[in-house]
Amino acid sequence: VQLVESGGGLVQTGGSLRLSCAASGSTFSIIAMGWYRQAPGKQRELVATITKSNSTNYADSVKGRFTISRDNAKNTLYLQMNSLKPEDTAVYYCNARLLAAGTFHDYWGQGTQVTVSS
Repeated sequence: VQLVESGGGLVQTGGSLRLSCAASGSTFSIIAMGWYRQAPGKQRELVATITKSNSTNYADSVKGRFTISRDNAKNTLYLQMNSLKPEDTAVYYCNARLLAAGTFHDYWGQGTQVTVSS
């Protein structure tokens, strides 16, 4: 599976951005997808996930501000980010989890930078 993110950039506090992640390859084996982020000097953390049945999960820090969604016809994952804060500044990574031969496999995109200025 190949994942390509887009949509990052520089935005002011309170602004919005929409990230996209285009998946290709063995997408039929994907059971869940998600967005993670990593700020300088910090560990990578979960932002939001969505399962094949469209069940979603969000980090407390983004609940009510971010929305994860997917377009199965386009094999694309989205993250709508509203009311952005400086602490949202990070590299955002797309993740796809596959189940193959009874084993889970994680795939990652290259990351897209989101910078929120105060």
